[in-house]
Amino acid sequence: MARTTDSEKITINLGHVDLGQVDLLVSEGFYSNRTDFIRTAIRNQLTQHSDALKQVVARKMLVLGLQHISREDLQNLQRSRQKLTLRVVGLASIADDVTPELALETIEALEVLGALHASPEVKRALAGRLK
Repeated sequence: MARTTDSEKITINLGHVDLGQVDLLVSEGFYSNRTDFIRTAIRNQLTQHSDALKQVVARKMLVLGLQHISREDLQNLQRSRQKLTLRVVGLASIADDVTPELALETIEALEVLGALHASPEVKRALAGRLK
């Protein structure tokens, strides 16, 4: 079973002066560590732009948050001869028991701004349909 976490690791490059200032704020107790500072800064920027984000999510008909796709979901689509086009901001998760064949037959397009959790085989099968 794939491990599902509520966060993804990223790497950033900071200039020496910026990093020194972050470390100074940490050492003075404003933040518990560098990660705490960076998370706070990101959340502040997301809050500042929240109205714009809401408008884009609505305009582009995006799912915001977590979207889990189960084998049963795809089998229901298969039976009704429908295909899924999904646009997610956050985490898209495809169940471990979904076969590459079922995914190809039922998922027309998948755009994920954030993270996609699926088996390596399903990811390979859908590579041409991922945006």
